[in-house]
Amino acid sequence: MKRFSLFLLLYAAVGLALTGSAVAQINSNPSFFNGETLVYEGKISKIIQGIAAADMTFTFGKSADADSFLIKTDARSKGTLLKLFRFSFLQQYETTVDPESFRALKTVKDDVQKERVRKSEAVFDYVEKKVTFTETNPKEPMRAPRTIASDLKGDTQDLVSGIYVLRTLPLTVGKVFELTVSDSGLVYQVPVRVTAREVQKSILGRVVCFRVEPEVFGNNRLIEQKGKMVIWITDDERRIPVRSRINTEYGKIEIKLKSVELRKQ
Repeated sequence: MKRFSLFLLLYAAVGLALTGSAVAQINSNPSFFNGETLVYEGKISKIIQGIAAADMTFTFGKSADADSFLIKTDARSKGTLLKLFRFSFLQQYETTVDPESFRALKTVKDDVQKERVRKSEAVFDYVEKKVTFTETNPKEPMRAPRTIASDLKGDTQDLVSGIYVLRTLPLTVGKVFELTVSDSGLVYQVPVRVTAREVQKSILGRVVCFRVEPEVFGNNRLIEQKGKMVIWITDDERRIPVRSRINTEYGKIEIKLKSVELRKQ
């Protein structure tokens, strides 16, 4: 169950971090998302159809010093998942983003899964070309921190900021982007394919969306098991992800947009 709650963090498992070739194709900047809040609900089905599993909120705003942007992400278990399976989790991210390049500068994460509690910080050093991840267990304060460092080859995103960068790319059917994932101090290469334009029912009504398929499952990939991920992103100016479907060993996860708030800060 190591990655179970991460799946429910919408499509954050995509963890998109762009290589140099993809960065040149970005057609927006962080200020475009300023003041936006997206709320999603995740359901998992295996034996029982459509178990309510989690609520997820993404909020994009300015940092306290107003010199950068801060993306706050909250994913927490709810409903039948708690009552029937007695499995709970809470994941909270704070991602600091550079206002010019859109690259991640720092990630702070609180991760609670039942009795397991972890706090971590990832620092992206583009001068030294290193990402350094440090994780601690608050229940064992005397235990040495777990530290992982990896090389960076260019501007990089974490799991959350990469979601927003994906929305800025010039999506067209047949397009393939080569992306890089940075998660917990490790770095992965992830092909992302735009496979179709399809109509989806959503809280925004019936909307035309790009069907995007990140290859995050498999050997030496972000998730080392069999599975598939699909994301539907609106084909309009805002490029809002309205739905994600993830097939895993634990069952099928459906994630849908519940509400959108747009408020300039």
